[in-house]
Amino acid sequence: MSARNSHDIEVGKAHVDNVEDVSDAVANANKPNPQKEAPAYVAGLSPEERIEAEKRLVRKIDMRLLPMIIIMYIMNYLDRNNIATARLAGLPQDLNLQGNQYQTAVSILFVGYLLMQIPSNLMLNKFGKPALYLPIAMILWGIISTATAAAQSFAGLVVIRFFLGFVEAAYFPGCLYFLSAWYTRKELGFRTAALYSGSLISGAFSGLIAAGITNGMEGKLGLRAWRWLFIVEGAITIVIAIAAIFILPNFPRTTSWLSEEEKQLATWRLEEDIGEDDWVDSEQQSFLHGCKLAFTDIKTWVLMLMILCIVSSASVTNFFPTVVETLRFGTIETLLLTAPPYCLAVISAFANAWHADRTGERYWHVTLPLYVSVVAFIIAATTTSVAPRYVSMMLMVPSFYAGYVVALGWISNTLPRPASKRAAALAGINCVSNASSIYASYMYPDDQAPRFIAAMSVNCATAFIAILAATVLRFMLVRLNKRLDRGEGVGQGVPGQAGSRGFRFLV
Repeated sequence: MSARNSHDIEVGKAHVDNVEDVSDAVANANKPNPQKEAPAYVAGLSPEERIEAEKRLVRKIDMRLLPMIIIMYIMNYLDRNNIATARLAGLPQDLNLQGNQYQTAVSILFVGYLLMQIPSNLMLNKFGKPALYLPIAMILWGIISTATAAAQSFAGLVVIRFFLGFVEAAYFPGCLYFLSAWYTRKELGFRTAALYSGSLISGAFSGLIAAGITNGMEGKLGLRAWRWLFIVEGAITIVIAIAAIFILPNFPRTTSWLSEEEKQLATWRLEEDIGEDDWVDSEQQSFLHGCKLAFTDIKTWVLMLMILCIVSSASVTNFFPTVVETLRFGTIETLLLTAPPYCLAVISAFANAWHADRTGERYWHVTLPLYVSVVAFIIAATTTSVAPRYVSMMLMVPSFYAGYVVALGWISNTLPRPASKRAAALAGINCVSNASSIYASYMYPDDQAPRFIAAMSVNCATAFIAILAATVLRFMLVRLNKRLDRGEGVGQGVPGQAGSRGFRFLV
């Protein structure tokens, strides 16, 4: 057999997680492995039975897992960013915010957000019960978000925002790790897009919700509309979190609503895809060991630069109502105009992630949308005409989010095992990337409107740097795949180094 044909078969094994792949790939995957044989139930399935069983399993996981984590992320994003809509409803005036105090109140959330991400993900990895861990974190941030309605001064607002970020930090990186423990590499892109659609949906409807509260709740019980915004959304968050405790699963080996056969298939297909299971020895699961593996891997740092620059460009969304306000429409019209870019972003992100999963390609699905972002930022910085500026807003939000969701999945594709390494890398990368939101909060002062030249220039530059980082990563992964083809080891923490399980990095 030629080396090329051998490689093709191994890639078929690595990508068997796409349940619509041809049956011969499944047949190859079911053959006994020289290192470890499939469980009895999986080994006894014919190729056709394996395909049908995996379809049923993935569908069952999707129905139980995705709707709830999407709803939870909608509330996570709403509770984090409703301060932007509260700004239009009178929060700065009521709290007598001066100078850059509003920007400080926005950015302080991300200080708390950064501090807790890595410890939280490693605790989740060790605790092993996301069905409790994530909802409890959600209850806490719902209570803190509701408390924002009681803020009477700049100091009180800053304290509340800091602790809100501290607790919210558990959710997004925790969910990325959670998804990577259930889905194979080629399934992750679409599921990551599904998760992130929560933030896009919240971006689309936060303006509509704020418009409704502004019109309907102003003055009720003597409270301003922006205070009602925090009360209503915080209360909804708490109710959803309580429901999530009874709906979310834990990990494949320990969840109660999978049969023993389904547990075997769920864990084996992940081993098949990567070369080892998440259920590893206690040394690999230790906090320090996971951090050491993650941060001594050069790929972690390249991914970190790429995600940091994408998030830096996307930081415009923290002030999107302010940017849309420069079109000079009324408050209600401005809030309504924030919705279409996010609606288009949901469609773009899903389409791009779905195609990335179908093709197994990552680089172009990350970089091509970012080229569109660069063009959008240039248009926004160079014209004051209403039509071109709104076109740029319609382009910038869908483009960088379409690239971002694929880039997030690329982290788990590139740093898959052991689980403690993946958990540390996901949290570390997300932590550093959100550091951009601290300085970005000061890039949209009112005196820079309507073009926000400095902000749009920085966004344009960081989007281009992200493209360069993705290009460097692609060259690295291609080189590593060639070494795996030759049966060479490529570093600690990489499964199937000698090609024993057909592991290949997705590029």
